Amino acid sequence: MPGHIKKTSGPDPDPSPWLCVSHELKEKNKAKPYDPKKSVWVPNKADGGYLEGLLEEKDGNKCKVNIAGEVKVFKEDQVCQVNPPKFDCSDDMAGLTYLGDACVLWNSVIRYVNQLIYTYSGLFCIAINPYKRFPIYTLRTMEMYVGKRRNECPPHIFAIAEGAYQGMMNTGNNQSILITGESGAGKTENTKKVISYFAT
Repeated sequence: MPGHIKKTSGPDPDPSPWLCVSHELKEKNKAKPYDPKKSVWVPNKADGGYLEGLLEEKDGNKCKVNIAGEVKVFKEDQVCQVNPPKFDCSDDMAGLTYLGDACVLWNSVIRYVNQLIYTYSGLFCIAINPYKRFPIYTLRTMEMYVGKRRNECPPHIFAIAEGAYQGMMNTGNNQSILITGESGAGKTENTKKVISYFAT
């Protein structure tokens, strides 16, 4: 198996660290400092992303936000609430309390940093290409998804494939899976994984 995870002889490696949020990570996320009324996201002009800060004062449509000890002024519509830390690494972004751009981006980033490349967003499954191979496409992983509903397993392209297969078997109608993204996003690789899932 190319990439940083080497295939050894014997059974397939356990895919759980690359699919499920560990108990330790959940506890670490919950311990993050958070103020439900003051924790906010503000735009970062330097990289086009967002910075987390504490709302200090609101004056009309202007907000003073403390970012790492430096107070900056932003327009009210540029400031959005931060989700409670228990929502960090959420499997389904449709369940987030706040659904602003910054909140969705943060959840995607924090999952990617923790090597959780698949995330649901309502009916969609978002995949972020890690540009390395994880042992999450093995026969052992496929067996985790066979006959299961989407909400019974961690986010994965196999769950989407299983949903389409079950839909075809239950209704007798054709099903389709739309895989879209930019160049290099992993469309071809995910299509191959769906085909291999059906073939197995």
